[in-house]
Amino acid sequence: MPENKEKPKKKNDEPKLPGDPKNSRPGGAPVKQQGRGMFGFFAIMLLVLMLVMFLSSSDKGQEITFAQLASSYVDGNIKEDSIILRENGITAIEIQTDISGDKPTKLVVPINSGTKELYAKKLDELTGGNFKSPPPSGWVNFLFAFGPLILIIAIIWFFLARGMKAAGGGGMIGSFGKSRHKTMTKEMTGITFKDVAGIEEAKTEVTEIIEFLKNPKKFTRLGGRIPRGVLLSGQPGCGKTLLAKAIAGEADVPFFSISGSDFVEMFVGVGASRVRDLFKQAKDASPCIIFLDEIDAIGRRRGGGFSGGGNDEREQTLNAILVEMDGFSSGDGVIVIAATNRPDVLDPALIRPGRFDRQIQVPLPDVAGRLEILKVHAKKVKLGPNVDMEKIARGTPMFSGADLAAIINEAAIAATMLEKEFIEHEDLEEARDKVKFGRANKSRVREKEENKLVAYHEAGHAVLQALLKDADPLHKVTIIPRGNSGGATFSLPEKDRMGYSLKWIHATLRVVCGGRIAEAKAMNDISSGASSDIRQATSLARAMILEWGMSPKLGFINYAGEDTRETFIPEKDYSDDTARVIDEETRRIVDEAYADAEKMLFENWEKVEAVAQALLKYENLTADEVHKLMRGESLQRSTVADLLGSGPSTPTPESKPESTPTPDAEPDLPGETLPDPA
Repeated sequence: MPENKEKPKKKNDEPKLPGDPKNSRPGGAPVKQQGRGMFGFFAIMLLVLMLVMFLSSSDKGQEITFAQLASSYVDGNIKEDSIILRENGITAIEIQTDISGDKPTKLVVPINSGTKELYAKKLDELTGGNFKSPPPSGWVNFLFAFGPLILIIAIIWFFLARGMKAAGGGGMIGSFGKSRHKTMTKEMTGITFKDVAGIEEAKTEVTEIIEFLKNPKKFTRLGGRIPRGVLLSGQPGCGKTLLAKAIAGEADVPFFSISGSDFVEMFVGVGASRVRDLFKQAKDASPCIIFLDEIDAIGRRRGGGFSGGGNDEREQTLNAILVEMDGFSSGDGVIVIAATNRPDVLDPALIRPGRFDRQIQVPLPDVAGRLEILKVHAKKVKLGPNVDMEKIARGTPMFSGADLAAIINEAAIAATMLEKEFIEHEDLEEARDKVKFGRANKSRVREKEENKLVAYHEAGHAVLQALLKDADPLHKVTIIPRGNSGGATFSLPEKDRMGYSLKWIHATLRVVCGGRIAEAKAMNDISSGASSDIRQATSLARAMILEWGMSPKLGFINYAGEDTRETFIPEKDYSDDTARVIDEETRRIVDEAYADAEKMLFENWEKVEAVAQALLKYENLTADEVHKLMRGESLQRSTVADLLGSGPSTPTPESKPESTPTPDAEPDLPGETLPDPA
């Protein structure tokens, strides 16, 4: 009611969540506070036992032998009718002979139950039968003998019963079948659509789900049914989990989150039991959202792999999910959201209409989306006045939301280490290259010949990148080791590429071959530094043949097969003759690219020489500087050694940092060496 919302919350008033073990039973009903009656009963028993033992031992009396007792009796020092024969001793009251007024002394002759008959005969002879022998108290003897043991067993049983009740009635074994989900609300996550950027289409598509959770009767008025399940698919880091949390935050309903791997344990049947428990709690807490992250861990296509026909725990868990999702109606108010980056391996029964009715693709963000994502993450850090977020967004093609968040974080760390007051643009530039290509190893020392080989290798790539108009524009080239590579030539895609044209592929293959050709001509030797180039050229050529139908001999046919990754045996749907033709075509495509690249480099060898010598001198060259060298112009800027030798000075226009572009230069943006053709 409206007046309840305005009522101020108490300081310790936390939201009580259905399914929270602190406030509810596994079924969602409120939990009664654990009673203290049983514990109080055991405490009273312990106190009574201690009191009895204390009272029984508080007045033991003076221990004597039977001979001393007999002597005192003969002397008349024992009070009449005070001799009592018990199971554990003979007691008597000694008569005081003085007038001090002290209490009579109690005399005790310790015996045991085995010698009681013997002492009974002796007392009979001594007193003429004038003694008492009360019947033994079984309760007291039992309490003394077994009381401590019973108390210990009772305490152990009490704590075990308490643990079994906390585990849901099954103890430690029973707890395995309980769902291990996390329950969150808007107050816990604090995530709404304001925190999600770059995936506007996906946000629009889930808006109706939020409307249903807020007002279910609105959809049932015309007989419509809200989707029971929504499958979010996309590459890692695109924001699938974040989008699901934002849906829960916008709808302000409980959010049950669990990973697919949390269902399966070492015990058979545990996964299915946890699925049933999860859906039972969700129905009791409806309306709510169940979020199954990485559902491909349990939702893979059945019948594959090496199960051998035996019991497969993963398949049993999947069957339980299929039954549960088909069992609840739209009136239950439970919506299942699942996330995966491998929708192609999911079981068809899982993604059919009626279970996961809707599949939402969460793509990599485009340039506008990347700008919005950077702005969201930049709110948490201090940025300098020279930061250009649009420039960073244009220079990060194929970056995911997680990559962009890492750029902001790495830039903040770098600025902190340099003791800056805020993050500058060069910090973001370096962080971007570090996230994509690895840290620059500026302290690594190489031999002169090795440095020369790397310089010519990268010059070969850079010259071909600049000459071929169908290739991506050159961004920069460096011989400073970065990551696992000794140097790198970065290209800058002019736009977000969704597919690859044949002209671009041919140009890229020639650029890839340029490094090996240049180092072979300059050094009269070749090295293993071209291993990644060879791998890229081979994978690109095979993708042209197997997947993209770009071979004249093999035609418009797919030979790659289906990548389900269910077995270690590669799928092969073609004959040995076709396999031989595939190998021949792969060799032909790469050889043609190598021959064309070799011809172009030999015809422009003086340009390769100029770029290589400049790399040996400056270590880093921008695209504008490479173009100047290829036109025969010289570079007028200071080297690192010159700056160290001259000491600190005001930089001149000729010695501007390389990250500062000239008006006619290409924008200082990072690129990619080669996208994954798969």
